[in-house]
Amino acid sequence: MARVKSGKTNRARHKKVLKRAKGYYSAGSRAYIHAVEKNDRGMAFAYRDRKAKKRNFRTLWNQRINAAARLNGTTYSRLIGGLIKAGVQVDRKILADLAINDAAAFASLCKHALA
Repeated sequence: MARVKSGKTNRARHKKVLKRAKGYYSAGSRAYIHAVEKNDRGMAFAYRDRKAKKRNFRTLWNQRINAAARLNGTTYSRLIGGLIKAGVQVDRKILADLAINDAAAFASLCKHALA
């Protein structure tokens, strides 16, 4: 019974890891064993930060909506509550975009929410 050699498989795996590790500092981009650690860490951060990015944008949208709502004589919470009661289904991303790019439409939404 012959032993199984893994030369090709290992070489391919190492190349894949080292290709992903390009741009890392020092041995992180050259030594396989360090590149594996850097890749794992980088992938974990990427996954975490894809989730954090969504939270950060929602916070930004809320701040923009609040600033525009205050210019129209109300607050963020009263505006959102009024829109829900009025049955207006506009998400915060769109509201924030209206607040910046179309002040007249945002003002009419504010009036609708406060009525």
